[in-house]
Amino acid sequence: MAVGAPPDFFACDIFDAVPKDDLASMEHPLFSLSTRPDRQVLSYAHRGTRIEVVPSVKGRATIHDKDILIYCTSQLMSALNAGRDVARTLHLTAHDLLLATRRETSGDAYRRLREAFERLAGTRITTNLVTGPPEDPVEVTRGFGLIEDWEIVRRTRGGRMVQVRVTLSEWLYRAVLAKSVLTLSRDYFGLRRPLERRLYELARKHCGRQQDWRIGLATLHAKSGSGSPLRVFRAMVRQICTEDRLPDYVLAVEEGDVLLVRPRAAAALLEDGPGAPVLPPLSPAIHDRARAMAPGLDVHALEAEWRGVWARSGRPLLRNPGAAFLGWVKKREA
Repeated sequence: MAVGAPPDFFACDIFDAVPKDDLASMEHPLFSLSTRPDRQVLSYAHRGTRIEVVPSVKGRATIHDKDILIYCTSQLMSALNAGRDVARTLHLTAHDLLLATRRETSGDAYRRLREAFERLAGTRITTNLVTGPPEDPVEVTRGFGLIEDWEIVRRTRGGRMVQVRVTLSEWLYRAVLAKSVLTLSRDYFGLRRPLERRLYELARKHCGRQQDWRIGLATLHAKSGSGSPLRVFRAMVRQICTEDRLPDYVLAVEEGDVLLVRPRAAAALLEDGPGAPVLPPLSPAIHDRARAMAPGLDVHALEAEWRGVWARSGRPLLRNPGAAFLGWVKKREA
């Protein structure tokens, strides 16, 4: 490889990389929520963006298959934040991928992993992209796969995959280079129900660290990509609200068929009533200093964690919340 040339491939070798997900696939229902092979063509339109997702004969890629993309995105983002060179083709160890995404490492798990690669490669997306200046926009329609290709590089004597090479779609790779990603809770991989995962994605994308986010259940039904009838979807959402297993967020169905989403730290503050002390928002300058102190970490996730610690410690009066937050980050990263 010539000096200064980009690497031919990127080796996934970063232990405990922070989970990252791309914004586009969090916004749009690209992945199937079905536990059976989903061979239906999905057509979806939102604010001028039209998306068609066409599965292969083996079915559309599922939201559990997406774990592979999250793992690859996480590895690339950790490397970028560390100043390392990256490439669109990745070499990964199947065992590390299974462990990072909280899966079993049995023979059956390797078989399911191979099937996931096949569905990701076979699922095709067609969408319209608007480029050019606002006064003279150009709409381009293009199609691509969720991954470009993959292959098993090395096997055990029994045929089990050991090392896998995967080439990401240019679409996803560009999103990573642009850092158009969000941090996920590690507990996301512990969610087994497809709809729970999808609701967490939407909560993370739209609520983030705001005090709350509201969405009508009919609109949520469309954004989720659920194939269930609306009445069944309502019942499923209510059950998820009751069980309250989503990391980071508390869900509740309000009057008017509306879902309320609140970060758990904000919900904890509200539980003590309107008279309880409340921390003011932190300034962008404080966020920038925190990023410098903890490179590679989501500063908003750090702030939410700090606010939770503050609430659990009895909500002490802070004369300078920004300085207190930075001191906590410094101690946490020590």
